[in-house]
Amino acid sequence: MATPTLLLLLLFLASAVLIQANVTYDGKSVIINGRRRILLSGSIHYPRSTPDMWDGLIQKAKDGGLDVVDTYVFWNVHEPSPGNYNFEGKYDLVRFLKAVQGAGLYAHLRIGPYVCAEWNFGGFPVWLKFVPGISFRTDNQPFKDAMQRFTEKIVQMMKSERLFASQGGPIILSQIENEYGQEVKALGAAGRAYVDWAAKMAVGLDTGVPWVMCKEDDAPDPVINACNGFYCDYFSPNKPYKPTLWTEAWTGWFTEFGGPIHQRPVEDLAFAVVRFIQKGGSFVNYYMYHGGTNFGRSTGGPFITTSYDYDAPIDEFGLIREPKYSHLKEFHKAIKQCEPAMLSSNPTVTSLGTYEQAHVFSSRQGGCAAFLTNYNPKSTAHVSFGNRRYTLPPWSASILPDCRNEAFNTAKVGARPSQVQMLPTNTPILSWDTYNEDILFLEEGSSMTAIGLLEQVNLTRDNTDYLWYITSVDIDSSESFLRGGRKPTLFVQSAGHVLHVFLNGQISGSAFGTREKRELTFNSPINLRAGTNKIALLSSTFGLPNDGLHYETWKTGVQGPVVLDGLNHGKMDLTWQKWSYQVGLKGESMNLISPDDVSSINWIPSSLAASGRQSLSWHKAYFDAPRGNDPLALDMRSMGKGQAWINGQSIGRYWMSYASGDCEPCSYSGTYRAPKCQYGCGQPTQRYYHVPRSWLRPTKNLLVVLEELGGDTSGISILRRSWAS
Repeated sequence: MATPTLLLLLLFLASAVLIQANVTYDGKSVIINGRRRILLSGSIHYPRSTPDMWDGLIQKAKDGGLDVVDTYVFWNVHEPSPGNYNFEGKYDLVRFLKAVQGAGLYAHLRIGPYVCAEWNFGGFPVWLKFVPGISFRTDNQPFKDAMQRFTEKIVQMMKSERLFASQGGPIILSQIENEYGQEVKALGAAGRAYVDWAAKMAVGLDTGVPWVMCKEDDAPDPVINACNGFYCDYFSPNKPYKPTLWTEAWTGWFTEFGGPIHQRPVEDLAFAVVRFIQKGGSFVNYYMYHGGTNFGRSTGGPFITTSYDYDAPIDEFGLIREPKYSHLKEFHKAIKQCEPAMLSSNPTVTSLGTYEQAHVFSSRQGGCAAFLTNYNPKSTAHVSFGNRRYTLPPWSASILPDCRNEAFNTAKVGARPSQVQMLPTNTPILSWDTYNEDILFLEEGSSMTAIGLLEQVNLTRDNTDYLWYITSVDIDSSESFLRGGRKPTLFVQSAGHVLHVFLNGQISGSAFGTREKRELTFNSPINLRAGTNKIALLSSTFGLPNDGLHYETWKTGVQGPVVLDGLNHGKMDLTWQKWSYQVGLKGESMNLISPDDVSSINWIPSSLAASGRQSLSWHKAYFDAPRGNDPLALDMRSMGKGQAWINGQSIGRYWMSYASGDCEPCSYSGTYRAPKCQYGCGQPTQRYYHVPRSWLRPTKNLLVVLEELGGDTSGISILRRSWAS
């Protein structure tokens, strides 16, 4: 007779076996424990929120009808230096996946480790660039060695925590590489060899779940190739025995400073998903379901905003966005009603008119489901199907789970738009103090010197946005411009991204690149004087590039030429004279953002600071945590450009860059291009910056702002994001 202890052990072992999942696939779908599934997924990136937000975000995903949570794995935050790993706080990948599991959802783990994702350096740690002989994402042994080490590290961590479905965990799919299609075409044989190697390496890790490659048409067996895009109904896997997966159904688009805000109507998004599913698609992942925030210096691009809202069903602050959230929720219910018929039969396609079709699924068990589509973007259609009449709005589909009754139409939105607004908290920000960077006394020769101009990231290793290029020019008192003539002009060519020019300690102007054109030119008159003049060029990055062929070789910083024009003897080329270099700002080296060290710094009270907007200055103040639980934000409209920290944690880069572009109401092209829906022109691209409540103490929270251009700190306020009453 078994003892009670033995019975408990046997029950435990039995339950452990029961929760393990066998995940395979066929030409219809992913198969979990012998059952084909239509899987609805949403991207939630753990570093773009905070751990206290995770449970709420994941529960909203579940309540919205999702089966799966999708996330990339961000190599650069996990291995900031070779062999030194960080999985703490918002980088606690295991905790995030266990929260997914706790909610009863599956996970798709996109290890990459290249992620793109508008993330700094595409998710690669910058130290990788300096590995001898390395060349990214090609048949290069140093790169493959580093990539394999990190991939194995993540897989082993997942295995040790029993997080793969084959062990009873939530992970049913994993991705290796990411959006490699264009690279493999450009690299030819080396690209092909690399894809084959990556697939073989991943499969050899024996995770017990299928591997995916998105936007890689030639993904080697058994890896599944998948689609990313606004529409994917044109897509088919490269083998008939692979399922049709959509790894990124774009819910909106990212935002860049100086550009408008992008929207994607939920009517178009739902219609796109119907078009995909009715042609055999069985896995759809919304990118993003919650976009979140690019905290710290995590933005890529460059010039991607700190907000990564993406017009997602859950907004940057974690609030539901209507009508997108509820319309998709009802849509998902209708899709699930069709699942049995869809996964047991192939569709019969019938024309209902010039722009109208019916896709009908009939199972052997008698089940039936139909999708009636109207591809005309402008005109309503009235169609006959099964001896009934149906009205199909323009650019829409009706779902009939029983082939008779309409359960859902993609264009008929019942939910009201969100009435969410930014409201004052009446929380005072007290006692602003200032610390000015001392430009005049930047020490030439005290740091590294060189003849000529050096590349920025080679010096900074991306540990800071800032690099000083310092030189001097001697001006003879006989120069004609000193006697009232036209001022000489300084011309500086830079590979980007931002340049501030100082002459003898005073700002002379700034120049900015863009995401599309990182390179910039400064070309402006300057106030030289007789004698020695100190020229200090502050080059600033705004997120390193995250995509492009061999983007690790792209240059950043002042590349030259640097030329003075308008002197008696014409032009003076400064490019190849001696330059001194200083990495970072003095305030950074003094750790001005630290709550522990801030009292030891000689801050100047605002009342005693120089009047006017001071460029390149640090400001600090204190505030108490606002009451309530509403998400919080800083309103930075009175400022220029810089960075901000709360209690030593970075809320990200800010910039009051005003949006320009082609803002217009939504219009549909009737093609695979997304509808054009942009707004915000004439306003700051981003005015509000998310402040996680978990970063706050009840009282005396330290706010530190680094302002590059000059701003009015008295205009900064703390707001709460709330539903309108």
